Amino acid sequence: MATPMRDGERENAAMRGILDAIREGSRFLVASHINPDGDAVGAMAAMGHLLHSLGKEAVLYNASGPPPHFSWLALPSPIRTALPQEDFDWIIALDCGDEKRGGEALQALMAARPTIVVDHHVANTLWGAINWVEPDRSSTSEMVGMLAQALGVEPAGPLGVALYLGIVTDTGNFSFDNTSPGCMEMAARIVRLGVQPGPVNELIRNQWSPARFKLWGEALAGLALHFGGRLGVIHVTAGQFARLGATGTDCEGLTNFVLRLKGCQVAQLLREDRPGTLKLSLRSVSGVNIQPVAAAFGGGGHAGAAGATLKGSIEDMEPRVTAALKNALRA
Repeated sequence: MATPMRDGERENAAMRGILDAIREGSRFLVASHINPDGDAVGAMAAMGHLLHSLGKEAVLYNASGPPPHFSWLALPSPIRTALPQEDFDWIIALDCGDEKRGGEALQALMAARPTIVVDHHVANTLWGAINWVEPDRSSTSEMVGMLAQALGVEPAGPLGVALYLGIVTDTGNFSFDNTSPGCMEMAARIVRLGVQPGPVNELIRNQWSPARFKLWGEALAGLALHFGGRLGVIHVTAGQFARLGATGTDCEGLTNFVLRLKGCQVAQLLREDRPGTLKLSLRSVSGVNIQPVAAAFGGGGHAGAAGATLKGSIEDMEPRVTAALKNALRA
């Protein structure tokens, strides 16, 4: 494992190392975490467009594939769900807080191939040969945009749209604490170069299915409030997914929606992907750090947005997570 790079000077050195690797390399495998969100998909697409614009070969990989609600995004090449057998100069792992986030197959390949890590998660484990980790960045997409600018490639056209997708979704439309002058300046640059926020935001937001509407209705109807209404708790079962024809991606944004309730400071969602396996999603308002709670359950993330994968039932795990969040609310 490479020596950790945390201070600003060393982060700049890591960025320079990535720029050199891109200039010198010719074939790249570009990957992101399973069940990718807007930032993971946007960063992958943007990196692919960037590499292609430089005359490089880029193969995109994600073990679970792109979510259907991002099918409108122009990709430089299809996202593969099986690892190619060819050799690559570098693997570029995007938006992965640790080496497990991309799935077992990618983890095994990264152990044998030189890997570049570009990420903004505070608890990143720095497993790559080059680790550029900046927790203060709004998104991994913003960081890919910085690479593009350093390489003399303007964030225009499909590249700009992909960057805009990642920045907008990871900042909650520029409403979360991770919204910075830098990301807003990059978004402004993208817009100046011709990307139209109105049509792109419509594509980002207006992708709901009837099954998603029904799932949200049932989940929100089961909302439980704790600690004087400061914690909102919901869950979704595997049975609901099967009965309604919904999927895990239909839960995206559900936890944030709970925070709209007046007085609610933390939202907790347990999603039962299959019996015995749960996805924990936590969101909080400014000033409430829920990242240590997710870390205590084997996960990670940010101060206001974190999660973990748990083993057990909703009945067993929900009260345990709720009890752990009591301390976060006290702090």
